Formats: sequence, structure tokens, C-alpha cells
Amino acid sequence: MSQTHPQRLIIGISGASGIVYGVHALRVLRDMDIETHLVMTRSAQVTLAHEMKLKVSEVHDLADKVYKPEDIGAAISSGSFRTMGMLVAPCSIRSLSEVASGVTSGLLSRAADVVLKERRKLVLMVRETPLHLGHLRSLAQVVEMGAIAMPPVPAFYARPQSINEMVNHTVGRALDLFGIDANIVRRWGEGVGPK
Repeated sequence: MSQTHPQRLIIGISGASGIVYGVHALRVLRDMDIETHLVMTRSAQVTLAHEMKLKVSEVHDLADKVYKPEDIGAAISSGSFRTMGMLVAPCSIRSLSEVASGVTSGLLSRAADVVLKERRKLVLMVRETPLHLGHLRSLAQVVEMGAIAMPPVPAFYARPQSINEMVNHTVGRALDLFGIDANIVRRWGEGVGPK
């Protein structure tokens, strides 16, 4: 590898509802100069069948590199493998809890743990509602550890006309957290809201 390493972003897709966020992030990043490394849990593969008309292989084709969820020897399980960080979209409570406890059972939570220990950006699109105290404590714990909790809450000030526009905005805002401007966000003060 040359002295300038490629910009790499790990995309984790867990089994929570909202798999469209991870898939859309992969689609957006595919058209940018950012190398994507995908880990998709077995539960995510089940959720995909319920929520989208895509095959697992089609989601895999959106990424530059795909890892099996049990492959704890993968490149993304090591801190020496340089990345911008990791976006988990969506993030299940199970994945959140594993990251919060540091007790990882698969590659998704192991990669997230590595991102935290290396002080890189970890953005968790936590998909659960309502939340009980255990969920809130896990959220607080991961934030204290350095993660960013970003539940995919739609922004209505942009007056979205479709679900796709809401997904676009949310994914764009998540990518903003990595310093990636995908040019898909209608921004407040930039054509939206007060002038």
C-alpha cells in the first residue's frame, strides 16, 4: 500500500428493521471515491427478505469487500487495518449491547469494538422504539466510549415527498459525521428554512 491509503468505510448491517439505510449508504458510497467494507449479520439477511426486493448477493455487489459475519480474522477486525470508521445501519439492540459491553460474538460487533479502541468514528443508527432503561444505559455507555448514537429520525423541515427522500436525508446526515458530503441532504439555511 502506498503512503496515501484509500479512504475506507466499514458498513455494518444488523438484523434490525431499516435495512434500507445500510443498502442506501452502500449505493451512495459506490459512486464516490470511498472503499466500502461490508459485514452483514445473518439476522440482516432475514430482514432483507422481509423489507426489500433484493437478494443478499445484490447487496454484497454494492460493496468493495464483503466479510462473513463469523470471520473474526477479517481485516476489519484489526486496528492495523486503517479505516475512516464504521457506520452500522441499522443497528440492532443486540449489536448495540455487544459493543457497549465489549463482549463481541461476531465480526460486526468486533469491528465496531476495534473502531472504538482505535479512536475512529463509530456511528450507530439504532433502530428500536420504545426504549427501556437497559437500552438507554447501553446507548449512554457507547456514547461515553466515543461512539455516536444516531437513530434514523426523519427531518420534516425539508418537506420530503417520499420515503426515499427521507432515507436520502438520513443517510446523508450519517455520512456527514465522517466528513463525507454525498450531496444528498437538503440543508437548513442552504435553500431550506430561513435565508
